[in-house]
This record gives sequence, structure tokens and C-alpha cells, in this order.
Amino acid sequence: MSNWLKAMNPSSPMTTEAEAERGAKASAISIFIGVVVGLISLAWTMANPAAMNDALATASQGDPSAAAMADASLQAGLWMAGGLVVIQLILGVVQWRNPGKFIAVLFMVLIALGIAMSLAAPLLSASMPNVPATPMWQIALSVVVMVVQFILHVTGLKGIKQLDRIQMEQSR
Repeated sequence: MSNWLKAMNPSSPMTTEAEAERGAKASAISIFIGVVVGLISLAWTMANPAAMNDALATASQGDPSAAAMADASLQAGLWMAGGLVVIQLILGVVQWRNPGKFIAVLFMVLIALGIAMSLAAPLLSASMPNVPATPMWQIALSVVVMVVQFILHVTGLKGIKQLDRIQMEQSR
């Protein structure tokens, strides 16, 4: 267990192939953290229908056609979120089995966008009074989780680079 914790530290040296491989797999662990967060978010949303109904009522403002549109958008959003969790799980398994730079960099970009969107959420909700605001604790928790994920991807890239270097030296 301590080997895995050491491998997830971006400042720890990776001198052996096993250490580099564990470091490279930190990227996949970051993706799996995202899968867990996505599943928790879906479960939370599905378990709180009253909150969803309040949000729909606020968004529709009593207009039946707007309510139908809001309900359809909510359903589409839930299906899309579930589909993205499945895609993320598949990419996590691919990254675990064969760590690659492309998936790590892709997720780093997506996480950076997620951090920016989370930090902008209070500003956006202040400009739209009819939209329910995300609680500040939820925004802070999301940002902390995404920063941890980003650090794990940095470690994963470092491990991938070192693993490539070690395997190249062994092939000579």
C-alpha cells in the first residue's frame, strides 16, 4: 500500500520499472475517482426528486411548455451524465491496462475546464436569479477533488514518461 501512495506523489523519484508503472497508473486512478464522483452525483440527483421538481418549477415559471422542455432537458441531462460516466469508466480501464499520454492530457484539459466552470458557477448563478444556486460547500468540494485528480494525472504523465524511458533503455 505504501508503494502505491509513494507512486501517487508527483515529487517522488521513479527509478525502477515497477515504480514508473505504478506512477503511470495514477492517471487511471484519477479517472476512477471521477467515475465514483459521477456515480455519486447521479445517485444524489435521482434520490432527491423534490429538489429536481423545485428546479423544474423555478425554471418553467408556471409555463406548461417550458415545464415540458425543462423536464425533457433534465431527462436528457441524466442520460448524458450516465453515458459520460460509462465512457469515463472505459477510458479508465484502458488507461490502467496501457497507460498513455493522450488520455492523461485529455483528462487534464477536461479537469482544468471543470475547475474553471466550478469557480465561475457562483458568478453565473448571481446573474440568473431564477436558477437555483449550487451550494458553496459543493463547489469547494468539487474543486478540491478536481485538483487532486489533476495532480494524479501529472504524476501519471511523469510515470508514463519514465516508463517509456526505462523500456527504451531495456530494448537497447
